[in-house]
Amino acid sequence: MKYTQLGRTGLKVSRLVLGTMNFGPQTDEAGSHAIMDAALDAGVNFWDTANVYGWGENKGRTEEIIGSWFARGGDRDKVVLATKVYANMAADGDPWPNHDKLSAVNIRRAVEASLRRLNTDYIDLYQFHHIDRDTPFEEIWQAIDVLVQQGKILYAGSSNFPGYKIAQANEAAARRGSLGLVSEQCLYNLAERRAEMEVVPAARDYGLGVIPWSPLHGGLLGGVLRKENEGGRRASGRSADALANTSMREKVQAYEDLLDKHGLEPGEAALAWLLTRPGVTGPIVGPRTAEQLDSALRAVELELSEEVLTGLDEIFPGPGPSPEAFAW
Repeated sequence: MKYTQLGRTGLKVSRLVLGTMNFGPQTDEAGSHAIMDAALDAGVNFWDTANVYGWGENKGRTEEIIGSWFARGGDRDKVVLATKVYANMAADGDPWPNHDKLSAVNIRRAVEASLRRLNTDYIDLYQFHHIDRDTPFEEIWQAIDVLVQQGKILYAGSSNFPGYKIAQANEAAARRGSLGLVSEQCLYNLAERRAEMEVVPAARDYGLGVIPWSPLHGGLLGGVLRKENEGGRRASGRSADALANTSMREKVQAYEDLLDKHGLEPGEAALAWLLTRPGVTGPIVGPRTAEQLDSALRAVELELSEEVLTGLDEIFPGPGPSPEAFAW
């Protein structure tokens, strides 16, 4: 496994991030533990989850599965553990106020609940899952600074933040003498490159590591057309929606043809491409099986030729830098 610094911090993390969203809804506890064992054995030390994962009546279940792995003897000291706060975690979706978003009271409540479910006394990276338009960053940072002083969290990060909110957050932190955001987790892949306009530049300017989620765009970049032709699993969700567009379907076909010409697996190439992008710490991979984890691990060692990189840019051109991308 290869490692890099998380943004401007001294924290070293693996170039792949183990995403756990499937733990519970798609993969049972035993299967999830097996994937965690294999990931740590392969050197993947950066693990991502969220308090809401498990979803619906089972929200919190994913954190519990990770916590049971620690309880059975999983090596907590080797794991850089990231979770998130924002969603309403009240029982049965109770609309009672102050059970969601980023108020100081909900941050305090949410972090204590995550610590219990995760069976740990600290969280390495505590991420804001969404912007909160109603809570000032001064309040958010006051709450975070207390948790850092208490040793309950070590770093703070964002997820799904636009560039201007990254700037606002870290300017507010600087006024307090706080470290501020050290990472941004955003939707970013070959088929969805809008983050390159402002999110990635803002993250780089403020020293945040970029952690792409949905690196295969819901399976669109994982050889979906080949699988369809071979009678395998058909596209669904984000991938199916994209393929309904004729232009996108043609792009995906060209993408698969290019990689087939060079003897490359689509999913591995899509991950390897992200690892070449400036500012990217590592993409989040969410394996449902150990075999899917093995495929993702191969991407870390994959070197894409200039010919392949050029071809990928031709098929999926980025938006270009801001403001040129929209100004002229």
